[in-house]
Amino acid sequence: MGKKPISSPGYRLIENPVDRAYVASVWGVDPAELPGKGVSAYEMMELVHKRDIRALLVMSSNPVVSNPNAVFVEEGLRSLDFLVVADLFLSETALMADLVLPATAFLENEGTLTNLEGRVLLRGGDRPAPGEARHDWVILSDIAARLGKGDYFPYTTAEQIFEELRLASKGGPADYYGITYERLKREGGVYWPCPEPDGPGTARLFERTFAHPDGKAAFAKAVHDVPGETADEAYPLVMTNGRMLSHYLTGVQTRRSPTLLARELENVMEIHPRTAERYRIADGELVRVTSRRGSMIVRSRVTADIREDTVFVPMHWGGVQNVNNATNPLLDPFCKMPDFKTSAVRIRALNAADLAALEATEA
Repeated sequence: MGKKPISSPGYRLIENPVDRAYVASVWGVDPAELPGKGVSAYEMMELVHKRDIRALLVMSSNPVVSNPNAVFVEEGLRSLDFLVVADLFLSETALMADLVLPATAFLENEGTLTNLEGRVLLRGGDRPAPGEARHDWVILSDIAARLGKGDYFPYTTAEQIFEELRLASKGGPADYYGITYERLKREGGVYWPCPEPDGPGTARLFERTFAHPDGKAAFAKAVHDVPGETADEAYPLVMTNGRMLSHYLTGVQTRRSPTLLARELENVMEIHPRTAERYRIADGELVRVTSRRGSMIVRSRVTADIREDTVFVPMHWGGVQNVNNATNPLLDPFCKMPDFKTSAVRIRALNAADLAALEATEA
């Protein structure tokens, strides 16, 4: 189970003494042994540059493509003393690693998932793992054993880990205690939170009460704030990024599917016809998009569906096509989400010399 760096299982806050004491009792350790509040993915890269982090284990993530200010991220990863990546495929980040640990796919790995409607489902993982591939939890347990901490990871099955989650989340806002493997097999799925083994689960959150001490909804007026970066004379357009229908996250999986890749073979920049005319950019032409942090080369896609002052570039490619070479690393002060949506850029079509240099680089 992935967790945010501010919480423990069950949405228990990692800096709350009562929550810390409860989770420590489940794990059989002193609360002082539990770590404190962590940092976001981009803040982790800042700590890498400061040498506060000198080794990194990356699991099923591709930060050199997914993080903003990707040039900064790549420089940080290359400066590490030791980089280990556990993944299903050789992602752009895995290709930089000192050690790659092959991980299993979801069809090979038993476990549970909680989908977007809040239904907990059981995955069988019936396909055999190929070669040296291991489940994520086995990789972590094996590393712990090598480091002399095997007693903290005594698991032999995925169900044992889920049983621990049931206890660790019991009584918390995200309560899994009422869910068991047997119940999931019998019912085909149970809504979460589900505090009671014979309870129905929670099909609709906040139907009777809200997540505040008094149980009532809290209203707050939205305060408009100026984006962290705005267009100016040097960078006259605003670039926003996002997703395409046929690709997923950084594209590590979908770019390996011939069917999905055929729908969108390369990265593009959507641009309004009048903006394209102003910059003398033809539809389908290669364009360099540059911000204060870096640049990418993508193919133009002229469309009236976008504002004249804005260009849109998807997030599913790495290397020279990586939109995050240019994105703004400004973080929201509360949730720490980077400002992927507003980066000031300038654009120009590639000329013959640019194309020749690009071909030489790829040769």
